[in-house]
Amino acid sequence: MSGSLARPTTPADPPEPDERLLHRSTLRSLLGRPELGAVVGAVAVFVFFSVVADSFLQLSSLSTVLYASSTIGIMAVPVALLMIGGEFDLSTGVAVTTSALVSSMFSYQMTANVWVGVGVSLLTSLAIGFFNGIVLVRTGLPSFIITLATFLMLTGMNLGFTKLISGKVSTKTIGDMEGFESARKIFASQHTIGDVNIKVTILWWLGLVAVATWILLRTRAGNWIFAAGGNAHAARAVGVPVARTKIALYMGTGFGAWVLGQHLLFSFDTVQSGEGVGNELLYIIAAVIGGCLMTGGYGSAIGAAVGALIFGMTNKGIVYAQWDADWFKFFLGAMLLLATLLNAWVRKRAEASK
Repeated sequence: MSGSLARPTTPADPPEPDERLLHRSTLRSLLGRPELGAVVGAVAVFVFFSVVADSFLQLSSLSTVLYASSTIGIMAVPVALLMIGGEFDLSTGVAVTTSALVSSMFSYQMTANVWVGVGVSLLTSLAIGFFNGIVLVRTGLPSFIITLATFLMLTGMNLGFTKLISGKVSTKTIGDMEGFESARKIFASQHTIGDVNIKVTILWWLGLVAVATWILLRTRAGNWIFAAGGNAHAARAVGVPVARTKIALYMGTGFGAWVLGQHLLFSFDTVQSGEGVGNELLYIIAAVIGGCLMTGGYGSAIGAAVGALIFGMTNKGIVYAQWDADWFKFFLGAMLLLATLLNAWVRKRAEASK
């Protein structure tokens, strides 16, 4: 009879997950995000300038901040991907100017629709990126040396060809040429939402961040980028096309230079051949502040975007606070140092929590 009173056997219910373990897992994931330090820094900068500058929180001021951030962020995103892949590009600043000069001078000299010049400029920008990449993989020289050489060559070519063709250091106006207005809508227009003017570069910036994030986190190419930057020899051993990946990353910086160069041209109609020198450091700084390691294999496009946002807030916040603009580079250097230290601390905490 006792057997009839026995409780029928049923599969044991799965144990309830320990909330502490769930919390720890979430915390570990958060600490492992490369952009965490940049987000903390961005919040601190935002709060700081909100307090010291009365006009900083005005919608018109915030749109200006976003525009300043986008002109850095458009290049910071492909530069971040390149750094994750373990390489540098010191030619990006002058490559932006080269893109604008080629588009302007080709259109003017050939008396063609400006879209022809835009197309030639795209091919030229991609070719510059391909040149940097192919020299890197064929020679094995450090990317610092290769792109420094490209920087010097482009600086000389920008000035030399502009003076040879135009007779001065700036290009001739192309504002009255066919196709100019349609190209301006794509690269240099602005859209009004209420009382706020949104520059089209902000849309370009956000679009590049979305595409780059998708590539890094959702595609095989993203795995290749991390692998090539983490350990190129080990990546080759498991079949990662390291050479093609690095060449493609350099061509990506060429595409970013093309977008920003066209914005430069169609915003001001003419281009000064000496512009862009030094901007390559700003792109690298934004990527580093955003969590990219100088040694490669770690970082994110979102982090680079936040780094560019910090740049924009600092650049314009100093103006709104009515401080001496000469202090801007000091604040930028201080943020670079603090962000690097914070990112190192975050990584150590993430590794310790594993």
